[in-house]
Amino acid sequence: MLKFVIFLSALSIALAAVVPNGMLPQLDGRIVGGIDTTIDSFPWQISLQRSGSHICGGSAYSANIIVTAAHCLQSVTASVLRVRAGSTYWNSGGTVVNVATFRNHEGYNPSTMVNDIAVVRLSSSLTMSSTIKAIGLASSNPAQGADAQVSGWGTTTYGSATIPNQLKYVDVTIVSRTNCASSTYGYGSAIKESMICGYAFGKDACQGDSGGPLVSGGVLVGVVSWGYGCAYDNYPHVYASVADLHSWVVNAANSV
Repeated sequence: MLKFVIFLSALSIALAAVVPNGMLPQLDGRIVGGIDTTIDSFPWQISLQRSGSHICGGSAYSANIIVTAAHCLQSVTASVLRVRAGSTYWNSGGTVVNVATFRNHEGYNPSTMVNDIAVVRLSSSLTMSSTIKAIGLASSNPAQGADAQVSGWGTTTYGSATIPNQLKYVDVTIVSRTNCASSTYGYGSAIKESMICGYAFGKDACQGDSGGPLVSGGVLVGVVSWGYGCAYDNYPHVYASVADLHSWVVNAANSV
């Protein structure tokens, strides 16, 4: 693990001049092997932007609340953030709304990535439509092997400095927390209670997908958080578990 962290630090320095902060690998917030799609298929998906550049994904929880990852909102103020919703493209179309404020989970730990979740309150409400819809929160984790999808505008290869304009998605299979921490995979004790995993050979989320939605059974089950590289064998992507963090999201959305 130490070797891995050192590698990421070196890569972060190399990319810092060309990649927005929210796209830097963080035990990395990581769509490899993705398929082009449109916002009509993922109407809850938003692009979280900093000073006009896409930094992370997110999901519409209501007309004025977005769920994303806590690591996307480190060392940033609400005044430089905005959200684009209702568009297949992160850089055009849809509706752009400024961010009023946000709240990171108070127990978020950037060293372990536990509780990697946050809520964002918009300065004005989104108008719901066929391309902008709220998504419900999972109240229980899906079973091992359940089908899921993750979407976003993240890089298509690990370490790339370029993101696609068009929204992409990949189909993955849920890996339970217990299985993700087992000897079948390489993470071991790094998998904590607030996490759930998703895996597909040769397919994965990647930098710039952080904060975006993992959806199974029509509800939000995970928030893109971290992983070892992108689409590496035996290293599923790790997501903040929405079911385990459900109460916090609801309470924070009502009070932020």
